[in-house]
Amino acid sequence: MCEQLGMSRQNYYARRRARQRAKVDAGLIMSLVQAERQVQPRLGTRKLRVVLKGALAEAGVAVGRDRFFEVLRAGGLLLAPLPKEYPRTTNSYHCLPVFTNRIKDLVLSQPNEVWVSDLTYLRTEEGFLYLALVTDKYSRKIVGYHCGDTLETIGCVRALGMALKDLPAWAQPIHHSDQGSQYCCHEYVNELGARGLTISMTERDHCAENALAERMNGILKGEYGLGQKLKTKAQARELVDEGV
Repeated sequence: MCEQLGMSRQNYYARRRARQRAKVDAGLIMSLVQAERQVQPRLGTRKLRVVLKGALAEAGVAVGRDRFFEVLRAGGLLLAPLPKEYPRTTNSYHCLPVFTNRIKDLVLSQPNEVWVSDLTYLRTEEGFLYLALVTDKYSRKIVGYHCGDTLETIGCVRALGMALKDLPAWAQPIHHSDQGSQYCCHEYVNELGARGLTISMTERDHCAENALAERMNGILKGEYGLGQKLKTKAQARELVDEGV
């Protein structure tokens, strides 16, 4: 067989081992993706690669972006595009001031060092609701939230207000978010400044740089039924109260 293929026996078996290892690696990747999708059904390829980076490294699997994409495509695990009815919660195209990412590579040792904020939507037969969350990055506890009918800044401000209400006087967490207009607007920035909180924002890869906030959204939608189309807004609000 080796002679027919025009290669040495050593090269033949080396290539076969490489193919077998690639097959095993692909199987592990698909298993991890399927498990993560149980929690976050709409988690996209870029976010998945960030979330699974640690588990893959621990298993000794090094996979690039293109290879990761190929494995998901071969396994039928790429997400279909959402219908156009789905709203966009982040508008980064505005003239408001933005801030640098101050939590990149920051090692945390206790709660109230970094808060991450995000805004997502919930579907009901009565229309959309918008859920603003503030999460402590170290403890992964949701410290503030608000579920309302509008994408305007008020919901994010109210979620922040809830978080600040129970913040110890000595604590000054860095507040991290995407560059959405709700977080860049003067009202929100002034609220942070009045309490002395440093502001941090994503710069390039918004999903990866705010992965925990995105993951908290996914957990609520996956584990508490908030990812499905609910009958009423009242039902959605009850599930939010249970989940947080």
